Amino acid sequence: MRILLTGASSFTGLWFAKALAERGHSVTAPLRSSNYSGLRGQRVSKLSKVAEVVHDCSFGSARFLDVAAQGHFNLFCHHASQTNDYRSANFDALRATSENVLNLSTTLRTLNDKGLSGVILTGSIFEQDEGAGNEPLRAFSPYGLSKGLTWQYFRFLSETMGFSLGKFVIPNPFGPFEEPRFCNYLIQAWYKGETPSVKTPLYVRDNIHVDLLAVAYARFCEFLPSKNGIVRTNPSFYVESQGAFAQRFAREMEARLDMPCPIELLQQTEFTEPMTRINVDRINEAEFNWSEVAAWNAEADFYRQ
Repeated sequence: MRILLTGASSFTGLWFAKALAERGHSVTAPLRSSNYSGLRGQRVSKLSKVAEVVHDCSFGSARFLDVAAQGHFNLFCHHASQTNDYRSANFDALRATSENVLNLSTTLRTLNDKGLSGVILTGSIFEQDEGAGNEPLRAFSPYGLSKGLTWQYFRFLSETMGFSLGKFVIPNPFGPFEEPRFCNYLIQAWYKGETPSVKTPLYVRDNIHVDLLAVAYARFCEFLPSKNGIVRTNPSFYVESQGAFAQRFAREMEARLDMPCPIELLQQTEFTEPMTRINVDRINEAEFNWSEVAAWNAEADFYRQ
């Protein structure tokens, strides 16, 4: 298939593009800028080896619409979303939603005229009405709210324009080229000879190796064109408390990095997020010819370098 994939310079976007290319699909990846540095720059460098990268081509722009008009794409995968300062309580959910769906109707009409078979939108476990856990299933944050509102608009257009729509809901991926978040914090502390602490060990979350998530995404992309209407998947893997996941990560890294990887689980005093939020479609890794050992090895190699 010929696939138009937005958001491919992100952590998960790179892995999605890689998995699609390895399965024989042609990926075109429009990017917002042409000037990337640091970790994102490294991802873009790797992305250029598996996809046709189009720089300075933000979603909904005139240049993006030109790319949509010139290609004959079988699938449109909208993975890009506004994430600037996404952890902030002041994140502008309505503005972000507006940017996430900029010129969407025009884009879809243009792609449909060229033989589009379906659309896949990336969702988040942090948005409202997703996964399983404490009721009501509220959004974790204004960012999560913007993701849910974006989905509602895509669903409305699917129902009124008549295209097949898939929703791929991301839990908590981790792996090589991830932004400096929880796993990176643990690794940095261990290399300094320190004991990192886990402030919210009681939260139950759903963590998944990014390469396994990416293979599941590629399979979902292949599955969608044969379906009508709206389909969705909520891939799930390590369902456990954040304290248990931190201990799992420590065991796997200690065995591979040949250094102590201690963990301190603090008494949790912060309960601003739902206690439990997980995805519901457990992945059977055997179906994907995926190796858990190899994934942990790759994680250790990345941080060792």
